[in-house]
Amino acid sequence: MKYLFVLNDPPYGTERSYNAIRYVRELLKNSEAGNEVNVFLIGDAASCAKAGQKVPQGYYNIESMLQILVRHGAKIAVCGTCIDARGIADTDLVAGAVRGSMALLAEWTGWADKVIVF
Repeated sequence: MKYLFVLNDPPYGTERSYNAIRYVRELLKNSEAGNEVNVFLIGDAASCAKAGQKVPQGYYNIESMLQILVRHGAKIAVCGTCIDARGIADTDLVAGAVRGSMALLAEWTGWADKVIVF
């Protein structure tokens, strides 16, 4: 099955993006299921893809969680307008994340069997 996850919340302060990423990880764990997952970060979720996050020991690190998703085959795109508004350069994105657009989001929406919004 093909899934598109659209995340809206910041990496910290709420747990919505954290929980969405955990959900994606579960979908990708079982390779026999053949799931494909794309993740589009928009609005405050664009900050999830900022490389070099420093979080207190013992807390979850969204950057490393996104990198795990990429290693398991997920595609991650970040709204270009949203990162520009937050002063995040394309080169500041975590490895594997790419600058996205509304056109890409529309394309991924058409590709997906299910669209899940957090």
